[in-house]
Amino acid sequence: MNDARPRDGRPSPEALLALAEREGRGRLKIHFGAAPGVGKTFAMLSNARRLAGEGVDVVVGLVETHGRADTAALIDGLEVLPRRPVIHRGRTLMEFDIDAALARRPGLLIVDELAHSNMPGSRHPKRFQDVDELLDAGIDVWTALNIQHLESLSDVVGRITGVTIRETVPDRMLERADEVILVDLTPDELIERLKDGKVYVPENAARAIDNFFKPSNLTALRELALRRTAAHVDDEMLAYLRQSAIEGPWPTAERLLVCVGADERSEDVIRIAARQAGALNAPWTALHVDRPDVARTDEASIRRIDANLHLAERLGAERVRVIGSDIVAEILRWARRENVSQIVVGRSARHGRFRRLFGRSLSDDLVSRASDISVQVVTGEADAVPPTRMARRSIDRRDLAAGFAAAVIAVAVSVGLGMGLIRFVDLPNVSMVFLAGVVLCALRFGRNSALAAALLSFFAYNFFFIEPVHTFTVAKPHEFFSLIVFLFVATAVGGLAGRAREQAAAVLARARTTRALYEYSRKIAGVAALEPLMWTAVSQVAGAVQGRAVALLADGGDLRLAGAFPPDVELGVTEMGAARWAFERGEPAGRRSPTLPAAELQFRPLVTASGMVGVIGFAPGDPQAHLSEDAERFLVALCDQTAIAAERIQLGTRATEAAASAESERLRSALLSSISHDLRTPLASILGSVTSLKDFGDRLDEATRKDLLAAIEEETRRLSQFVVNLLDMTRLEAGNLEIATDWVDLADVVHGAVARAERLHPGRRIRLEDAGVPLVLEGNATLLEQVMFNLLDNAIKFSDDAIAVRLALDGRGARIEVEDTGIGIPAEELERVFDKFHRVARGDGRAAGTGLGLSICRGVVIAMGGSITAMSPIHGDRGTRMTVHLPLPPHPPAEPKGEAE
Repeated sequence: MNDARPRDGRPSPEALLALAEREGRGRLKIHFGAAPGVGKTFAMLSNARRLAGEGVDVVVGLVETHGRADTAALIDGLEVLPRRPVIHRGRTLMEFDIDAALARRPGLLIVDELAHSNMPGSRHPKRFQDVDELLDAGIDVWTALNIQHLESLSDVVGRITGVTIRETVPDRMLERADEVILVDLTPDELIERLKDGKVYVPENAARAIDNFFKPSNLTALRELALRRTAAHVDDEMLAYLRQSAIEGPWPTAERLLVCVGADERSEDVIRIAARQAGALNAPWTALHVDRPDVARTDEASIRRIDANLHLAERLGAERVRVIGSDIVAEILRWARRENVSQIVVGRSARHGRFRRLFGRSLSDDLVSRASDISVQVVTGEADAVPPTRMARRSIDRRDLAAGFAAAVIAVAVSVGLGMGLIRFVDLPNVSMVFLAGVVLCALRFGRNSALAAALLSFFAYNFFFIEPVHTFTVAKPHEFFSLIVFLFVATAVGGLAGRAREQAAAVLARARTTRALYEYSRKIAGVAALEPLMWTAVSQVAGAVQGRAVALLADGGDLRLAGAFPPDVELGVTEMGAARWAFERGEPAGRRSPTLPAAELQFRPLVTASGMVGVIGFAPGDPQAHLSEDAERFLVALCDQTAIAAERIQLGTRATEAAASAESERLRSALLSSISHDLRTPLASILGSVTSLKDFGDRLDEATRKDLLAAIEEETRRLSQFVVNLLDMTRLEAGNLEIATDWVDLADVVHGAVARAERLHPGRRIRLEDAGVPLVLEGNATLLEQVMFNLLDNAIKFSDDAIAVRLALDGRGARIEVEDTGIGIPAEELERVFDKFHRVARGDGRAAGTGLGLSICRGVVIAMGGSITAMSPIHGDRGTRMTVHLPLPPHPPAEPKGEAE
């Protein structure tokens, strides 16, 4: 139990946490009444007008005047939101427009009739859900509510007034209210207002006085309203004391547990427990125990259990399902673990006299074993459905017939086998033959078939094998005793065998579920993209619900369809609205949910630690089908695994993008560093030479001036070459380098590149070996010459000796080799030298060049259908050879047309 008492003069942490949870949300004020006509709407509008006069932004979202002139007069002067037209059954009705209210965001919004049901197709089926959304958006709301619309009291009000209450509001709305104002009138005053036509029109008023508005009814309803209002005020007082750390005598907290079953009495038990929990201001839990040895095949029972648990949850309970063979032991174990003070259980009318002769009912057993916990047994009238009819409905008739037929056949076979054995073998007791038949029926058809086989074997054994035969008379006492023992053993063994079969079936079902989850996890473990993952997920979900499934992923603030099974599933406006709601709010929406229940599919959010990744929608093939608890758990596990896999894929994508971004940043830094260095050196040389000529030109001799001008020219060409390399590299990466081809004599291209290198590097010797035969190919002479020049320039930078260039015919292609005798290239760098901005350090430890020349060479050569490789060392431990292979056409022209510029 949570002790909310403040210690050491400190406020209660639970109370402060509850106070903090209210921050950021709107405040709710409920004008509460015992019956229609007490003046709730009038009081609400009167207070709203007063606040509007004080400058508060008051907007009327919806008010129903019911033709009352004095109430309608209070709306004049207040801003009224336009209603939303809704077409229902050929009629146009005006409904509250929640989207307009959210867009307007007033300081105070008036929304009348909290228990109203919205038209089909609305975002929420109930108006209190609209109010919930408005409060979550931070908008203050005033509303009105009558006592008969509280869900926990609807059955009580129905018994008092004889009127079925169809529109209800969960009690949590009253508990969530920041203020509850009781608008009260005595029964005589209310009846007088009815007679004066201030509540209904005269003809309706007379009928109401004769039915609902009887003085006795109004008095009872008034008492209920006063009690609930007093309970709410008491809650507010306790919360204030706990938040303010005011000392006082704090009572021990109560906690209730209600036992929920498949019988129809459970609904009444749940409502009684809800009222008691509200009166005691105590938390409560609805518990159902599933027996693993019972294979529940009755779909109606499963639906009743789920419906009862959902009802308890709507009334404010925590729903729990546990598994255990001993139901009473599981209930008490859970109750003691959770510090439950009271257990509420119903006594079923189906526990008749015959059954009580052989054992106690659940309620009797619970009372006898719960020594330290109070147990309240709820009794009532007999079930509306006759017991025999209920029993017949809870058993599958086809299985029962098949089991009985099997029992008859097994006993007949046992009789024939036994009579055959005693003819040839002196067998004193053939009861084991019948026992074998009972066990076989239990293993194949369950306990009902085993029980039938045991009873039939009892009579058949007596009739055919106990003297006097062919009668049901037993002559000897020990034979009668043996017969009774046989019946007991056959029944016990059949029951145990049947139970073992049912347990095996339950274990097998759970094993199949576990294996399906395991197989699914294996399938998605290797999926590296979201699209295949979603297709795998929807196929698995569709199989689980035996219907349709879709998956939608977040895409730019909206949702896009990422997978569907079958592929032709289409989503309408209502379905997309439910999907967006589930994605934005992180809660189920659509079919059989509180939000947009008219949608054909129900949508579940895919929630991860980093947020929502999408939603999965599903719909069973049978529109009336209801998901069992096992199917629900399996579906939740599928969604969780899908969400985790989607998050893994997204994290992998982000990691790849981050690595690419880091690499891009590294290349950008390398480029800037390289450009700054390679621009600074020639610019410094040019600037120094120009400055010397400007300041000392008349005092310098002719040779010195020529040297300075030559330096300026050389460095300018170097800058030009650097810019050309950058442009070529950019075109190569973008795929925009256009190669205009023509017939080219490769010898002319190589000679031109050698001559250009010798002009740029005077004094450096380059040995050229021609192929001796014409090498004519289709290419771009300018780009090929640039490739050769880059290779020669790179070799000159890393070598101080002569450079060797060889041009040769190599099979069906041409080979160009450029060799130097420099320091060489490390083996691990031979491939990397062709990467952008990659530079190998020179002999003095400094990296030479920009790291673009060889990368450009490879790009151009590959674009012309050739290849380029590096080899090092080639002379001892020194030297590098760059080899270019270019394809030759099978039939070149007789004479080359020259270079293509």
